[in-house]
Amino acid sequence: MVFSSQIFLFVFLPLALLLCAATQRGPRGLANGTLAALSYLFYGWSNPPFVLLMLFSTLVDYGCGHWLARTSASRQRRAAVTLSIVTNLSLLGFFKYFNLGVEGYNGLMDLLGLGHLAWREVLRVTLPLGISFYTFQSMSYTIDIYRGHAQPARSFVDFACYVSLFSQLVAGPILRFTEVADQLGSRAYDATKFARGVAMLSLGLAKKVLLANPCGLIADTCFGAEAPHTLDAWIGVLAYSFQIYFDFSGYSDMAIGLGLLLGFTFPKNFDAPYRSASISEFWRRWHISLSGFLRDYLYVPLGGSRRGPRRTYVNLMLVMLLGGLWHGAAPTFVIWGALHGVALATERALGGRPLYAGLPRPVQIALTFALVSVAWVFFRAPDLASAGDYLARMAGLGEAGPAAVLAGGVIYQPYTLATLAAAAAITWGGRTSWDWTRTLSPVRAAACLGAFAAACAVLFTQSYNPFIYFIF
Repeated sequence: MVFSSQIFLFVFLPLALLLCAATQRGPRGLANGTLAALSYLFYGWSNPPFVLLMLFSTLVDYGCGHWLARTSASRQRRAAVTLSIVTNLSLLGFFKYFNLGVEGYNGLMDLLGLGHLAWREVLRVTLPLGISFYTFQSMSYTIDIYRGHAQPARSFVDFACYVSLFSQLVAGPILRFTEVADQLGSRAYDATKFARGVAMLSLGLAKKVLLANPCGLIADTCFGAEAPHTLDAWIGVLAYSFQIYFDFSGYSDMAIGLGLLLGFTFPKNFDAPYRSASISEFWRRWHISLSGFLRDYLYVPLGGSRRGPRRTYVNLMLVMLLGGLWHGAAPTFVIWGALHGVALATERALGGRPLYAGLPRPVQIALTFALVSVAWVFFRAPDLASAGDYLARMAGLGEAGPAAVLAGGVIYQPYTLATLAAAAAITWGGRTSWDWTRTLSPVRAAACLGAFAAACAVLFTQSYNPFIYFIF
């Protein structure tokens, strides 16, 4: 079930809000239990067996958290946190990288002339939705208790509610238990919070349906074309940059808005990242909850910047390589992470500034956006060969194929060009949804409701409606 669907907006969400409102004045366990049950229903809608996987991860981390709380022996504490980390990373590793391992093994056997030893008939594993998010979230609970940064959940129901909360379950933001522990005990429901929740949900849905989806069709046309023109290739990258931004930030807006409707306040997850003047600034603005997770649970434990410049550069590269691998089990994602790692290490070597720091800030922003967009080619391309070919087309190498004319006929239409122009205007000229909804005037409220109505109207006619980050 996705947020931008009729069944979620007009069936599941109203039912969830009614049930949560009916139980909010009852016992704490009833309110959180109801919300957890709704979240499990939401998660298991398309594939019920995957609910058992999330429940297993929840049980392990809840048990490890209480084990940590009951003992002060360092060996037992290390055993508890190790069990949590190993369990969660094993689940993530198996479901996310098993297929890649089989393909790598088969390729090696073929290369060595031992094709008869290849695993041709081995089963293929389906990736559970959101496993990369909820395993990180559940695991961070145990790590924070081990570090003394958090107290154990008061009950299993509270913890299950935290892990499974449907508003941000399958694509973030990645929450830390300390951010919602008090809210699990007592949530404030008021008209101001509800109104802002509706506004955030409306704007997020509009970003997804009215901007991300059309930009995605443009990107698919350009990346799917055989030997596109240079200009078409650049427009495809521009469209994909807009698609992934409005798709993911739109989802985050909806998640934050849904949280507000349920009485929760979540942290900001996007802060106009394409207005960054450096790659370092970009990662402070893009997917903030993941950036914070990688910093606190990977970069700092590796030594951060405490062990000299050379080790700092190595740590940055390792974090971004693993961040790329976290996004996808393919070499393209590793290269995407490596490009960002090299850029971050270079900027750190230059005192936190990019190579083009002496230029006017608008030029720095344009160059940073260009670097991020070129890196997105590896994120979008299905394999390394396709990525290399597409980059060559962007560089003007090779002649355009006959089908490029057909691609141009799709791209250069008034509607598609207007969509790209609107996306650009909002990206660099508009305020973020988070800031814009802080104060809601009647005019702003009407604009939000208008955006919601327009998005719903278009939603009924669109067949193209993917959420990019659902696959990570």
